[in-house]
Amino acid sequence: MKEDVLFISLDSCRYDTFEAAYLAGTLPHLAGVAPLHRAQAPSHFTYGSHAAFWMGFTPGVEGCGDPLLNPKAGKLFRMAFSGHHSRDQQGFSLDGANVIDGFRRLGYRTIGSGAVDWFDPSTETGAVLGEPFERFHFAGNTWSLSNQLEWLTAELADGAQDQPVFVFLNVGETHVPYWHEGADWPCRPSPCIAFGGDRCDAQESARRQRACLEWVDAQLASLLKRFLEATVLICADHGDCWGEDGLWEHGISHSATLTVPLLMQLRGEPIAQGASANLA
Repeated sequence: MKEDVLFISLDSCRYDTFEAAYLAGTLPHLAGVAPLHRAQAPSHFTYGSHAAFWMGFTPGVEGCGDPLLNPKAGKLFRMAFSGHHSRDQQGFSLDGANVIDGFRRLGYRTIGSGAVDWFDPSTETGAVLGEPFERFHFAGNTWSLSNQLEWLTAELADGAQDQPVFVFLNVGETHVPYWHEGADWPCRPSPCIAFGGDRCDAQESARRQRACLEWVDAQLASLLKRFLEATVLICADHGDCWGEDGLWEHGISHSATLTVPLLMQLRGEPIAQGASANLA
């Protein structure tokens, strides 16, 4: 249905990784959603960015005046409390403790699945990110997209088909150690290690993350087809450093960790710069 919402975070996916694959035509399903935007993440690590996402502060495009893309005034998800200003009137106006609670109050089923440890419900911090959902699934590692999609498919089939859904998916394969099922390289050791070291390899990190992203694209085909006429937001929560300024991985404020890919469609209409102003 057009009022359904799908939100996908590609954990740790660098903008340049996504751009290279996007321009090469190796992301047919993700690229089919909307044009690619170079955006700024609200934080440089998973918990920080998703906590901001839950308040409606999704990535925005620096210097863009578009009401859905502007990092300050543009909000696809607008919380009603004071201080959360938005010029946009085309997205979703929400009351509640957070975005997920807001959709629930509008009558949506709220379903989510997370891959990285920040979503682990056995920890106090992980419980914070997953708690707002009516149904939440923690994958347990960063290479479980197949299991996550199987769980989401079952959840979507189980609910009332006339009830709108808000679905969130945190994809882990683009997170270190950059590995996916069936990959032709070992899961460990990772070519990107926090604080650096002799085993860190920027070129290999780039190769593996792109290969994982292209594999993810193929896996997402059916899910994206189901939301073809719905609202879809796809972004990374942050990127990784691969030796820039002597830095590795994330959890550090740097252009490599804060610059992320963003794709968005609103009720089936792709959002390009300048396009959302023309949407009814």
